[in-house]
Amino acid sequence: MQPCQIDNAHGDCIRLLQITDTHLFADEQGSLLGINTLQSYHAVLEAISATSKPFDAIIATGDLSQDHSALSYRRFVDGIQRWKQPCFWLPGNHDFQPEMRAVLHSNTLMARSQVLLGDHWQMILLDSQVAGVPHGELSHDQLKRLDADLSAYPERHALVLLHHHPLEAGSTWLDQHKLVNREAFWQIMARHPQAKVVVCGHIHQALDIRHQGARVMAAPSTCIQFMPDSHDFALDNQNPGWRWLTLYPDGHIDTQVERVTGRYFRPDFDSSGY
Repeated sequence: MQPCQIDNAHGDCIRLLQITDTHLFADEQGSLLGINTLQSYHAVLEAISATSKPFDAIIATGDLSQDHSALSYRRFVDGIQRWKQPCFWLPGNHDFQPEMRAVLHSNTLMARSQVLLGDHWQMILLDSQVAGVPHGELSHDQLKRLDADLSAYPERHALVLLHHHPLEAGSTWLDQHKLVNREAFWQIMARHPQAKVVVCGHIHQALDIRHQGARVMAAPSTCIQFMPDSHDFALDNQNPGWRWLTLYPDGHIDTQVERVTGRYFRPDFDSSGY
């Protein structure tokens, strides 16, 4: 499959909106650890709309559904159809790919493995799902494709997307469910210094650290938030959110995390597991 091209509408920069871990249900009353995920999802979308910030594409980094239903994915589509910009998505450990692919297939929702962003960047989307388990792993084919896609455009800075975090985030219970073959991933990244940014979901919290010369980031979930740096399972009291990314021609990026304001989504803090 040939990579698709996204042209920059804002000068030389490419602006992306990251939405992740929506955990939607078919039932509009469906809740996850005390939060109605449809209500929190729409609160995030309304808050994004209220900013009036321009962007070129949406990246949805997995766990869009909690119950594997076609209707849960339809609810995701119905939400983002307020925008005309394309949405590029990948699966998380909670997603059911047959239903996901059947529903998230339109002119603006695309399952792509490689996207050319303007004149200076490319974006590579990886599938780290291992069916039936919470941790992630990149298959031999996924790793081979990562290497090939990076080799195909050595002059372009690269943004790599996957659901699972490819290094420890600092929470013992959550780091059990990271990318288990992260060493193989980072070996490939080391061969391609233009691979400057890695963006993931999965950890339901903001993350922005550097590893091996690359910047590694995650965004808040649109529903529940996990407490950072927690040995045992714990929920955070921060609101749902999203991340903006601005990619510059020289490889520099700007990024901001924003959260819903004006109302409070309170999870069930007595929950002992996820």
